[in-house]
Amino acid sequence: MLLWLLLLILTPGREQSGVAPKAVLLLKPPWSTTFKGEKVTLICRESHSLAQGNTLWYRDKNLWRAKHNEIQITESGNYQCKTQGSSLSDAVHVEFSSDWLILQASHPVFEGDDVTLRCQGKNDKNAYNKVYYKDGKQLPSSYNLDSIKLNSVSRDNSKYHCTAYRMLLTVRYKQTSKYLNIQVQELFPHPVLRASSSTPIEGSTMTLTCETQLSPQKPNVQLQFSFFRDSQTLGSGWSRSPKLQIPAMWTEDSGSYWCEAETVSHSVKKRSLRSQIHVQRVPVSNVNLEIQPTGGQLIEGENMVLICSVAQGSGNVTFSWHREGTVRSLGRKTQRSLLAELQVLTVKERDAGRYYCAADNVHGPILSTRIRVTVRIPVSRPVLTLSTPGPQAAVGDLLELHCEAPRGSPPILYQFYHEDVTLGNSSALSGGGASFNLSLTAEHSGNYSCDADNGLGAQRSHRVSLSVTGTSGNRTGLTAAAVTGLLLSILGPAAAAALLHHARTRRKTGGLSATGTSSYSSSECQEPALSKPSRIDPQEPIHADPLALMELEPMYSNVNPGDSNPVYSQIWSIRHTKENSANCPRMHQKDEELTVFYSELKKIHLDDSAGQASNRGRVHEDDEENYENVLCVSLASDH
Repeated sequence: MLLWLLLLILTPGREQSGVAPKAVLLLKPPWSTTFKGEKVTLICRESHSLAQGNTLWYRDKNLWRAKHNEIQITESGNYQCKTQGSSLSDAVHVEFSSDWLILQASHPVFEGDDVTLRCQGKNDKNAYNKVYYKDGKQLPSSYNLDSIKLNSVSRDNSKYHCTAYRMLLTVRYKQTSKYLNIQVQELFPHPVLRASSSTPIEGSTMTLTCETQLSPQKPNVQLQFSFFRDSQTLGSGWSRSPKLQIPAMWTEDSGSYWCEAETVSHSVKKRSLRSQIHVQRVPVSNVNLEIQPTGGQLIEGENMVLICSVAQGSGNVTFSWHREGTVRSLGRKTQRSLLAELQVLTVKERDAGRYYCAADNVHGPILSTRIRVTVRIPVSRPVLTLSTPGPQAAVGDLLELHCEAPRGSPPILYQFYHEDVTLGNSSALSGGGASFNLSLTAEHSGNYSCDADNGLGAQRSHRVSLSVTGTSGNRTGLTAAAVTGLLLSILGPAAAAALLHHARTRRKTGGLSATGTSSYSSSECQEPALSKPSRIDPQEPIHADPLALMELEPMYSNVNPGDSNPVYSQIWSIRHTKENSANCPRMHQKDEELTVFYSELKKIHLDDSAGQASNRGRVHEDDEENYENVLCVSLASDH
């Protein structure tokens, strides 16, 4: 018991905030002022019940006695109490007055409460015409009332008094009470603003708490709270919750914060002190560039996405994207985020290169590592070219097929086809075209094509047709000797001489065609003329008009086969039909009629003497010219 009393006695005048709630001191009767000689009962209560055990009583801040929770007093003073389960109560002044007229106020009174004032005479039956005053001014509607009610009082230190008339025998005396300070207790203390951090980091959450506590004697009073930054209301305004959570703090949220608490009836409102909150900014770090498609391997025409991110950084971050060798940035975005995207639509070959990004939130830009972007180009339609040693493809020739795609990223695989049957393939590792060689046979006539593929989709060329004739030895014409001998055997000496004498020569307008035929015009029939030999460029393509309505039959080939330098020639016999014979009046309209076409190519003899060569030169003066000789012969059959 003595130890308990000692603990209660320590620091008797200091509230043990946070240890236990204050004790509550009540008066019975509930008046803080009474007449001398009367008694007042003091009752000490804990928050919601009567105090248990001994109670310490204090008068004018001095320990007065230790007793039960109720005592009676007859002397004026400031009284307090304390229990084992509570801290020291607020002081209550009890006045025992010897005056004839007193002003009484009900107790306890809290902020916002209504209070009753009673003007009381010692012998109240003799007091009349009572008037009430506040700070020296008469209160309205307070004349000749035994008591009045004041609404929603506050702790404003106002002074109240009253006056009344007293009849002593037959004489009327005016009496005035002493000034009374209504003891208005605090309903709740001024709130204190608590922040989860006074220096929050940008982007972090922060919780504000408006801390206060209602008097234990007013547990049913409801409070509401509001939070402010400088002059701006935060959140949705008034709320029953004493807490406000801000999802993310930014540098512009730095400032002076405070809160208010008030009763829902708006009778009492109190404001906290201001607290300065400064939001800290975190510099960006670990800037990273990611490219989609992953790895930076793109096909021309695809879309590319550049994703720039930072591991840390707060506030507004400015992201920018760059390609090496380009002065201006590809794009720029400022946002409160740790990453941003830039889309490059329909990439071209020129978009290939090394890319990087930068991030900055006022502390200076930080660059990412560089990533190489490659743009692969699908192959375009390839072009197929066929090349043979001579002007016409013949059996035994070496045919070169060259396939080339104008556009496409290497390596490119080329496939070669004959009538859609694969011949082979060849790769171009560095781009360009590829070739395939084929030794021709009679079966190789037909359509050729090729494919180009670099893994991004194959493309096929247009078809190219090729006609393969007999062996390569059948390309040359007849020699002059062969022609003369042929004419002698067919026409006889006189007719052959006359025919050769009257031969006419005309400039050649064509040559051997791809099928081995000569140029021919069905609209005229000309007499034969021996042509001078010409030098034919084997690389120059040779064209000819088709022989209309004729049936060609090879009769001779490889004249002078024993010669060491043979000149190859070929003769066709043409049997006329009614249609083509009509154009040649000297021809008899018989099926046996024969027309001979021939040409001569110059043959060089290595063993010729200089003189002989000179003589032949005079005979064939224009070796560089090429002539075609057409012989129209009408032969009558004797049988």
